Amino acid sequence: MRLILFTGKGGVGKTTLAAATAARLAVGGHKVLVASADSAHSLGDVFGVQVGPEPSEVDTCLYAAHVDPRGLVDRSWQSIRKELHGALSGLGLSDLDAAELTVLPGVDELLALSEVARLASEGRWEVVVVDCGPTAETLRLLALPEAVGGYLERVSLGSHVARLATHLDRLRDLLVDPARTSVRLVLTPERLVVAETRRTLAALALRGIRVDALIANRLVPPAKRWRGPAANWLRTRRAEQDIVLSELDSSTTLPVRRVVYRATEPVGVNALSALADDLYGTDDPLATTGPYAAPLLSIATVDGGYELTVALPLTESSDVDLARVRDDLAVTVDGVRRLVALPVLLRRHTVTDAVTGPNGLVLRFEAGEPA
Repeated sequence: MRLILFTGKGGVGKTTLAAATAARLAVGGHKVLVASADSAHSLGDVFGVQVGPEPSEVDTCLYAAHVDPRGLVDRSWQSIRKELHGALSGLGLSDLDAAELTVLPGVDELLALSEVARLASEGRWEVVVVDCGPTAETLRLLALPEAVGGYLERVSLGSHVARLATHLDRLRDLLVDPARTSVRLVLTPERLVVAETRRTLAALALRGIRVDALIANRLVPPAKRWRGPAANWLRTRRAEQDIVLSELDSSTTLPVRRVVYRATEPVGVNALSALADDLYGTDDPLATTGPYAAPLLSIATVDGGYELTVALPLTESSDVDLARVRDDLAVTVDGVRRLVALPVLLRRHTVTDAVTGPNGLVLRFEAGEPA
């Protein structure tokens, strides 16, 4: 089973392209579920049919669902919250403090992602395509299994909570498995949007989540037959888009697929399949043409010590911060932070230098106890 997540800045067309990809795969004979984890829930509008929280058939081999996090909270969270409350109270916390601590931020999103994973694991689908929320929401969503899993490790676990912790481990394993899961980032060819896309690439690499393609949507059509007063504006706009995409091509090894802006909005399976033809041509939408991510950490021996490379796609404008937290390395890139466990070999060594380069962050370690 493959899991393909579509995300991007709000308004770039990710829902339409996720639906088009699902339609193309279903036409090819794959049994496909396309699920919306975006609170906007416009998937039904794109297909022109009613879509609910349970998978329903849209066309042959094609099913769709809107994940309903509020309903999941109502059904699932209260029993888990009650057990966490008891565990925290047993640690000597007041009832008020325990109650406050068990209202975890982001639990709606966590349960939505868990529901997607549940649907994916049912075995009914060969492919699950996920229409995620805008980029910032998606990054929070993908960070939650690790963050909440770390939280649960610090409390006494009852049976419900232990099962949740195990489930979160499996969810993390699914998200970081490049053979099963990949992200496709949708963008429009504008400098601000491309800048956010570059930051997202670094943030996903920091989480160990693979991106297999970038999709540049809404290109102005070629200028062969333009006439009239708008022709110069259209030529100028397309030329600017071409410059932005050329710069993007030169800064990434990922394939950048291009989709021309259509005169009419694609609604329904037939229109979405035609859009998918423009998007993929004769290529298989399941083909992962992007490079597999390098291991996040790699060690090399150098004179007098070691070099640790943290593989991240950084740019000259990337805002990077590093801190040593006992046996962990706190890495922050453009506001996204992650604690990375240092390899055992380096834990009794001191960081003496850190530089950014084409392969990411390179840290120099020399013998000696860390301060």
